[in-house]
Amino acid sequence: MKGSLTKRLVYLMILGMFSLNFLTACNTVAGAGKDIEAAGDKIDDTATKEKND
Repeated sequence: MKGSLTKRLVYLMILGMFSLNFLTACNTVAGAGKDIEAAGDKIDDTATKEKND
């Protein structure tokens, strides 16, 4: 019975580590998307400004 509890705890610890890793990766991708969007906005603004000059 004690081995069963140990297996459950190990399983929960591994599951927790994968969950935290997944959440961190999602935040990193979201941040990169915002950076790319901001760069695209700057390029668009510059192109519009040059077109109007």
